[in-house]
Amino acid sequence: MAAAMAWLRRGAWVPARRCGLAAGRSYSGGGAYPSVSLTCPLPGVPKAVFAAAEGRERFETRVTVLENGLRVASQKKFGQFCTVGLLINSGSRHEAKYLSGISHFLEKLAFSSTAQFGSKDEILLTLEKHGGICDCQASRDTIMYAVSADAKGLDTVVNLLADVALQPRLSDEEIEMTRMAIRFELEDLNMRPDPEPLLTEMIHAAAYRDNTVGLNRFCPVENTDKIDRQVLHSYLRNYYTPDRMVLAGVGIEHEQLVECARKHLLGVEPVWGSGQSRDVDRSVAQYTGGIVKVEKDMSDVSLGPTPIPELTHIMIGLESCSFLEEDFIPFAVLNMMMGGGGSFSAGGPGKGMFTRLYLNVLNRHHWMYNATSYHHSYEDTGLLCIHASADPKQVREMVEIITREFILMAGAVGEVELERAKTQLKSMLMMNLESRPVIFEDVGRQVLATNTRKLPHELCALISQVKPTDIKRVVTKMLHKKPAVAALGDLTDLPSYEHIQTALSSKDGRLPRMYRLFR
Repeated sequence: MAAAMAWLRRGAWVPARRCGLAAGRSYSGGGAYPSVSLTCPLPGVPKAVFAAAEGRERFETRVTVLENGLRVASQKKFGQFCTVGLLINSGSRHEAKYLSGISHFLEKLAFSSTAQFGSKDEILLTLEKHGGICDCQASRDTIMYAVSADAKGLDTVVNLLADVALQPRLSDEEIEMTRMAIRFELEDLNMRPDPEPLLTEMIHAAAYRDNTVGLNRFCPVENTDKIDRQVLHSYLRNYYTPDRMVLAGVGIEHEQLVECARKHLLGVEPVWGSGQSRDVDRSVAQYTGGIVKVEKDMSDVSLGPTPIPELTHIMIGLESCSFLEEDFIPFAVLNMMMGGGGSFSAGGPGKGMFTRLYLNVLNRHHWMYNATSYHHSYEDTGLLCIHASADPKQVREMVEIITREFILMAGAVGEVELERAKTQLKSMLMMNLESRPVIFEDVGRQVLATNTRKLPHELCALISQVKPTDIKRVVTKMLHKKPAVAALGDLTDLPSYEHIQTALSSKDGRLPRMYRLFR
């Protein structure tokens, strides 16, 4: 190696011009010239096959609709393991005619005993043979049963998913255990230092009062004893129908998944009977705006050597749009541009340190502990909101800072900050879609809502097309709506809802001045 480097430095390398080399040729340093050129195939060695970029059609999501209306969607992905699951168009938004909390119950009861499997342990042991894990998640509009396992066990996995979704035993013992688990979760929710899940519930309740996505996602304590097998079956009969389901898979062959779906999900009678669904709630979300306040002592949420100080949490939101509308992409870019986070961050790339809520709020007002933008989007509505927290004595000032940021959204948008937000959104999208379970959820949710799937390169192209005028247009439209407000903690200095509404209708976002004779 040292000799070769020396020859290179001296510039004494004599290149071969052809495969057959004349005998006796040598380097100027005296070394013998190799008898075979590296530019020609080596004798006796097979011809190299190089990887090439294949056509885009190889990465398209394939969808097949079975005779009973069930959709089967798959996406190829290299690897030994696959993620397969059932997504059902069912969630807390569909509980208007039922006891609130049924979806929460079904989430906790998932992967318990079924017609084929005597207990949860039996299910886990079956999955263990294929290196599998299972999970169930219920949201406002979807419930998802998912399994990640070795692709060779696909038939077992689909059989298990069909049994879990359509043949659950729902024994008295399992229902009682679920009641205990839900009570514990509700207690924990009220005691944990991070109030974000609680505030998300409150802002939805304020924005969509008593309808669709405004209905409580968590089971109220008073309903835990009222929900039993009969109540669950009456709900399942209406919402667990094949036309409301998608069997999605990532990392498997489409034909194989369709074959398993036909075998285990076609012509199967559920345990609650196969009668026609009659009471399906097809209500469209009605945005109302409003305020939900919860006075609460937050002084002792996190005790210890370094306790979290007492904070008041405010979330202000405005209606955006559904994920089916064209404005969804500009709203996603706007949410990324606002960004934000906690008052402490380790920094580094992708942490949002150059987003507006960091530059304009957290960097300028040291007393604010948090300022974060969130965007919740559904098939018929959406909600863009900002969560902020500070000392109870500075609540009024904090609210005014947030209302000012909402008004500034409709102002000038810098080319640099817009490009940064678009790049960060594309980066986050592509990084998330490196994960197989995330691809699975993306495939399932898109096919459930639209019967097709937009591929990542299509979404990136749409993100790249967003202009400053698009941001200004969607914000101007959003600011004409009534605000939704959620407030938690010591609310002594909280401005009235009318004052917050006035601030969001003004040119500068300032709250109306209050004059007091005595302070």
